[in-house]
Amino acid sequence: MTYVPRYKEKYDKEVVPALKEQFGFKSIMRVPKLQKICLNQGLGKFGIADKKLIDMGVQEMTLIAGQKAVATKSKKDISNFKLRKGMPIGVRVTLRGERMYEFLDRLISVSIPRIRDFRGISDKGFDGRGNYTLGIPEQIIFPEIDLDKVAKINGMDITFVTTSKNDKECLALLKEFGLPFKNQK
Repeated sequence: MTYVPRYKEKYDKEVVPALKEQFGFKSIMRVPKLQKICLNQGLGKFGIADKKLIDMGVQEMTLIAGQKAVATKSKKDISNFKLRKGMPIGVRVTLRGERMYEFLDRLISVSIPRIRDFRGISDKGFDGRGNYTLGIPEQIIFPEIDLDKVAKINGMDITFVTTSKNDKECLALLKEFGLPFKNQK
């Protein structure tokens, strides 16, 4: 018996039939699915000033994602920011397959309920091509992060890349997974 993530099973047994019925898809292959989840954390001017913050960012993002994170480097020189080409300015990681479904499970079940004054996720983060980006104000909502070891509180962006053709299909897919969007009027 091989291990199958809980949200992978949920996709196969609940999400696919619901979306197939809702949009009237003739084939299961047409039903949208998650391709990957990208986590990105920009450390900005603090990352330039203190190299230890980049290392801490990589370490924290690796704990959150369960996969080794990499530092992102600047693409060009910007003199106003005292930035040189190739300097580390952030951290990113891309999740696919089982790790993606495990992260989605932890995000929906544990982390989002820990956000202070939470009233739902905004539905304004769609890009028109069936992808959704969500901004998290603090990395400390994840239970993997030890509050005593946090040097600086940083936010992060989480991007859900799907095979949806439009934003309506992507919204329906993410709602079926259980992301708590704000009530639309």
